[in-house]
Amino acid sequence: MSSNKGVVYIGPGKVEVQAIADPKFQSPDGRKIEHGVILKVISTNICGSDQHMVRGRTTAEAGLVLGHEITGEVIEKGADVEMLEVGDIVSVPFNVACGRCRCCREGDTGVCLSVNPSRAGGAYGYVDMGGWIGGQARYVMVPYADFNLLKIPDRDRALEKIRDLTMLSDILPTGFHGAVKAGVGVGSIVYVAGAGPVGLAAAASARILGAAVVMIGDFNKERLEHARKVGFEPVDLSKGDNLPEMIAEITGSPEVDAAIDAVGFEARGHSGGEQPAIVLNQMMEITRAAGQIGIPGLYVTEDPGAADEAAKFGSLSLRFGLGWAKAQSFHTGQTPVLKYNRQLMQAILHDRLPIADIVNATIIPLDQAVQGYESFDQGVAKKFVLDPHGMLAA
Repeated sequence: MSSNKGVVYIGPGKVEVQAIADPKFQSPDGRKIEHGVILKVISTNICGSDQHMVRGRTTAEAGLVLGHEITGEVIEKGADVEMLEVGDIVSVPFNVACGRCRCCREGDTGVCLSVNPSRAGGAYGYVDMGGWIGGQARYVMVPYADFNLLKIPDRDRALEKIRDLTMLSDILPTGFHGAVKAGVGVGSIVYVAGAGPVGLAAAASARILGAAVVMIGDFNKERLEHARKVGFEPVDLSKGDNLPEMIAEITGSPEVDAAIDAVGFEARGHSGGEQPAIVLNQMMEITRAAGQIGIPGLYVTEDPGAADEAAKFGSLSLRFGLGWAKAQSFHTGQTPVLKYNRQLMQAILHDRLPIADIVNATIIPLDQAVQGYESFDQGVAKKFVLDPHGMLAA
């Protein structure tokens, strides 16, 4: 293993690529573990949820190594690892999960009960998620490897499809989870809030699930134009504040069967200011009676940069009575990636789901991560994939 380096959070608005410690078979509290593997990271993606930390909108502390979207090659394994071998290429779910607790046994790996002493659920390189070191690096350790890792069966095919397969760690299963929990099926009329990578992944998921119409709403014209190019109906929210009317112009009806919130707590209203509950309230307004709303967009328990005091503690001004009156269903929380990633891998390998083109995957060297974060924060219509070892084709 050559020297390690990774993307480190320095403070609000700033990240750096620095030398970091080589990974060890060790838990965040210092216990030696034998159920993990060390990966040579082949690809690792910049995620919108990373940006929440970098913008100073969480309680993340300086020195955190970022990165939870990881694909890599096994280069070392612990004594208890039985189902993986050195040389295997694997996709790493962003959830850290033990495979043993009640939630993991029931398939809810996004809220594992044993990998984080402060709350349910763990993740790599993320605030309040257990202290597991992030994977925007050259090397990373993955615990509970037999349970967590998805082996990609053919090495050559894996490298050929890496721009697509790298999306299996988070945004594709997250978008798919949002669509499934919104009840999307054959013939559904679907609205997705947010034309960023997760919104596009949700739209792509709705399409493969059989939706008749998939609309994506955003203020960002570059992202809307990209959404149009890849086959979705763009809704330009800068043109008005009456979302039901804008939807009716496309479908003939002001309501949809299924709605997906891929924006989260940093939502903005038509006036331009932050309104953290606006997307949730719009979802209730536009979703039909007895319809479903999937919420893969991130909402936090603490937001030090919130515009109002209540929102700083995750308290939002929801028009919940409307959702109750319409008998709507809501589903929130971290996506249990293991529930979906194998099926989505097959869809990619058999050319059913060109997710890299849909999210405009753009490969950059690890050393250019700072510029990638800056561009992504400015709203560019790209999904940045970091290439720590120069293994990816441009």
